[in-house]
Amino acid sequence: MLRHIKSDIRAVFDNDPAARSMFEVVFTYSGLHAIWAHRVAHMLFKKRLFTLARIVSQVSRFMTGIEIHPGARIGNRLFIDHGMGVVIGETCEIGDDVVIYQGVTLGGTGKERGKRHPTIGSNVVIGSGSKVLGSFRVGDNCNIGSNSVVLREVPDNSTVVGNPGRIVKQNGLRVGDRLDHTKLPDPVIEMFRSMQNEINVLRAEVEELRGSAASRKPLEQQPVKMPAGGGEL
Repeated sequence: MLRHIKSDIRAVFDNDPAARSMFEVVFTYSGLHAIWAHRVAHMLFKKRLFTLARIVSQVSRFMTGIEIHPGARIGNRLFIDHGMGVVIGETCEIGDDVVIYQGVTLGGTGKERGKRHPTIGSNVVIGSGSKVLGSFRVGDNCNIGSNSVVLREVPDNSTVVGNPGRIVKQNGLRVGDRLDHTKLPDPVIEMFRSMQNEINVLRAEVEELRGSAASRKPLEQQPVKMPAGGGEL
């Protein structure tokens, strides 16, 4: 337990430039308090003291605004920044060195039993307001953009944005279109691009017609050739 406490504190200093001192981190970071309360609740949950575990988690929810079900399994150095409104479901699994911002939900999609919440790999960043819903895996080294809704598996080393979430970068390369984590498409710009493409096509056709017309002389301007021995009219 002491080892977890030290690594949790270190995660705050590694991920938050606003952290100034050990005293400040220990006494004022609600995300850290929620993680520590969860470790106690999870220990009680594994001992099948389910009601007591839920009491601990609900007290933590009241104090921090962060709800982590006692059954959820979280790895080392999880950092919940700000944290208000974060919800982590019962069968959720979280790897090491994960960063979660406020308003994130790691939840299910219905009343199914068994594994119904996502598995989050290591070195994952989940932006504020994002929803990851369902029993699937988000791979290692992934970034989930703010306010994304992720409903299916995400491969390792991917960036996901949008609603529904779509992969826009994988292994450092853009996928499909020009989208990236911080730039959403502008429909007005796309419309102007389409109009410019059509103008270019029409301009090329007009130039082709002009060239074709210039290469042909009118019939009345062409000399009339007579049979041999005769002259021109």
